[in-house]
Amino acid sequence: MLNEQLGSDLKEAMKSKDELKLSTLRLLKTAMKNKEIELGHELSEDESVAVIKSQVKALKDSLTSFQDAGRDDLVLKAKDELVILETYLPEEMGDDVLTELVKDVLKEIGVENKADMGKAIGAVMKKVAGQADGTRVKNLVEQLLS
Repeated sequence: MLNEQLGSDLKEAMKSKDELKLSTLRLLKTAMKNKEIELGHELSEDESVAVIKSQVKALKDSLTSFQDAGRDDLVLKAKDELVILETYLPEEMGDDVLTELVKDVLKEIGVENKADMGKAIGAVMKKVAGQADGTRVKNLVEQLLS
């Protein structure tokens, strides 16, 4: 479904001559194709979302570098590309829902101190299934364990 949506959006960007969207989607399709080659099979929805997330993360890292270097032109381009890529990601889990989920998982696995923080973060990340950023989860687990 996601691959079909990307394909149709790519065609639409070509027809409308939207260069930014076209180049962003081409880079994404290339990253997805490379991942398919690496894995040796067609990507599942979850694997496709993981590729998009890695692209978003890379762009956010680049954005920070561009800001530090004072490259406002590249900052604007990266922000626009982020907006395009984020439309293909599942909706993020709300803070209240995420907090409750983290509390439940901590209670379920019996983690009460920061020594087991890695175990807690891993368990929470399995439960959120791509609906929350790892940094958000880490910060929340850290906050609840302190």
